[in-house]
Amino acid sequence: MAAVGGGVRQWWRRRGAGLARAVRGVCESRREAEGLRAEELAERLRSTARQRPEIPKDPVKRQLWELAALSQQLQRVHPNVLAKVLKQETVYQNEDIVVINKPYGVPVHGGPGIKNCIADVLPILAKMLENMKAEPLHLCHRLDKETTGVMVLARSKEAADRIRLLFKTRQVEKFYWAIVLGDPDPAEGIVEIPIVEKEVQSHQSHYKMTLAPSYRLCPEDGKVVKIRRNRNAEIAVTRYRRLAHASACSLLELQPITGVKHQIRVHLAYGLGCPILGDHKYSHWSKLAPQKLPELTLKRLKLEQSKARHLPLHLHAHRLCLPLGQPTDLVCKLPLFFKKTLKKLELDISKD
Repeated sequence: MAAVGGGVRQWWRRRGAGLARAVRGVCESRREAEGLRAEELAERLRSTARQRPEIPKDPVKRQLWELAALSQQLQRVHPNVLAKVLKQETVYQNEDIVVINKPYGVPVHGGPGIKNCIADVLPILAKMLENMKAEPLHLCHRLDKETTGVMVLARSKEAADRIRLLFKTRQVEKFYWAIVLGDPDPAEGIVEIPIVEKEVQSHQSHYKMTLAPSYRLCPEDGKVVKIRRNRNAEIAVTRYRRLAHASACSLLELQPITGVKHQIRVHLAYGLGCPILGDHKYSHWSKLAPQKLPELTLKRLKLEQSKARHLPLHLHAHRLCLPLGQPTDLVCKLPLFFKKTLKKLELDISKD
């Protein structure tokens, strides 16, 4: 019996040792798996942290970062949220029209990659302003995505048609403010050069609006010679006057007489040689690259040239005179980022 018991004990020791090794193996495998999972989770968190942009500590860079983030956020929010933002930006309304101060970075119309636009939230905005039975508001004109300021919406299709006709027949007076690089010469005048859209042949082909002048200088004697008009070009006329000049920049008031796409930007950049601050598209012709800023401008903005790509377009639809019955003068305040830039560049209207 003892022998049998000893055999059982020896068997149990052998079996138990094997079982213990198996249990240890299972536990170690589990610990290894948990370790791998923990390492994967840690790497995932590190990757997420790397993808999440850090908020710049420098106040100037932080301002640029916040503006870009706000623009992206407004395009991702629920349509109701965007409509609420536009309601808060309402500056005037009567039985025919609603006027909003268009925020920076919000497109007027939809397109590829655009989730939210002003056109899509007009039915929601109408209900917020009146009641659940309100008719959708109607667009009367458009502003570029990066342009801020006066935007007129109509409460009915009939009112919208009347206002669109006023824009088409050039009965609406429009005044923009822009901060530009350089100093236009003369300080006040009219740019009257047709504009056409062309493809830019480069390593990254793209389309831009550009000048299509009706005259050129004769290389032999320097005389002005009339040339054949480009059949696709549109007549474009822009009045301008300088309000202030400092820090290698100027503040201009602009009155577009015609309404060609990107007219102000093209006339300033290619006609006067004074591109709008933050207009990276029209600061070059043959390439898509960030705007090159003068050293003095960079110094006043406390900005590095490598960060210039974050500068927003400084173009604001400041005032609009609408001849509906009695002429209605509609004015929108400058956005905060525009006012901060004026202060940093020491562009004081009272001094000029």
